[in-house]
Amino acid sequence: MARKALAALGLADAELSILLVNDNLMQEMNRLYRNKDKTTDALAFSMRDGQYPDINPAILGDIVISLPTAGRQAKEKGHGIYDEIAVLLIHGMLHLAGYDHEKGKKEEARMRRMEKKILESLY
Repeated sequence: MARKALAALGLADAELSILLVNDNLMQEMNRLYRNKDKTTDALAFSMRDGQYPDINPAILGDIVISLPTAGRQAKEKGHGIYDEIAVLLIHGMLHLAGYDHEKGKKEEARMRRMEKKILESLY
C-alpha cells in the first residue's frame, strides 16, 4: 500500500519509516516537537526540511501514528482500523512530499483532493 501511494506521488523510489505508538508517547512527541500538550492521530517528520535536506534525497522521513487514536477515529467514521491507518499514512506521506493543509484553505483543498485520489487508486 505504501509503495503504491508513494508511486502516485511520483516518489516510487523514496523511503520512509513508520512508527506505531500509544497515545502517551504520541502526546509526548506532540508536546516535544510541536508544543501541543495533547495526543494526535499522526505526525510526520520530513528529512527534506531543516539544515541538511540533501544528505539522502531518497529518504522522505518518518510517520508516527497513534494506534489508539486511529482506532477511535475508525469507529467514529464507521470503518476499520486498517482503513484509518491507510488514511493517516497517506496524509503523512503528503506532508513529507511538501503538502501542508495548515497553509490555508487552497492548500488544504489541494491536499484533500490528492488524499482522495490516492485512496481511490488503492481500492
